[in-house]
Amino acid sequence: MTAQQDAKDKRILRPYGDTTGDGMVQVSFTLPMPHDKRAEGAAQQLANKMGLDPAMVVHAKPMGPDFTFFVVYGRANHLVDLSKVTVVEREYPLLTAKEVNADIKRVLRRKLVVLGACIGTDAHTVGIDAILNVKGFAGEKGLENYREIKVVNLGAQVLVAELVGRAREEKADAVLVSQVVTQRDAHLKNTREMSAAFREAYPAGRAPLLVVGGPRFDESATTELGVDRIFGRGTTPGEVASYLVHAMVHGRARP
Repeated sequence: MTAQQDAKDKRILRPYGDTTGDGMVQVSFTLPMPHDKRAEGAAQQLANKMGLDPAMVVHAKPMGPDFTFFVVYGRANHLVDLSKVTVVEREYPLLTAKEVNADIKRVLRRKLVVLGACIGTDAHTVGIDAILNVKGFAGEKGLENYREIKVVNLGAQVLVAELVGRAREEKADAVLVSQVVTQRDAHLKNTREMSAAFREAYPAGRAPLLVVGGPRFDESATTELGVDRIFGRGTTPGEVASYLVHAMVHGRARP
């Protein structure tokens, strides 16, 4: 095998289950029917139609009287072409807290004001608290621990109008919004509403940085949603702080 062929082979992947290249995958889903043998047969049929062959129902659990949760194990015949995989790469370096503080002090000569909230009916503050609160996330302290960052955490179920008003009152440089509730794409609707409200309330180019995060966001959808940055699951406070400094240094944040 030539080096060129070897490189090409490494760009093509097959799922791994029990042995290398066996194509085995595990999927889970819920069907709106009571748990019985017929339900398990329906789950297996669905898995077959999804391209799993053979497919085995390895777990079935009633979810109340009218729903059943399934885990199915089977072989997928699809391959992954790494040359066609597109992701949002981090375009800025990860900075230490000391470096973040130093850059803010050097560029702004004042504290960076960050406003955080969960908007709409979303009452799940775990995500925004992980980024903002001192206790932080994954061993990293939150933005409240940064000497040169002023954090205003509005908490949960904040109305968009209230968010905009408070951003103007605090002269916020950045607004961080966490969205965990995603039923009927509520996170997308809320984000679009928020970005539109900020565009209406501020002169062009004067609005604060708009940053949203949550487990169901597509990180490449910034233009579509009208925000400056989207963070997905597992984001750490250090990543957010480094981004804010990067955006500030490149002239996006308000002077």
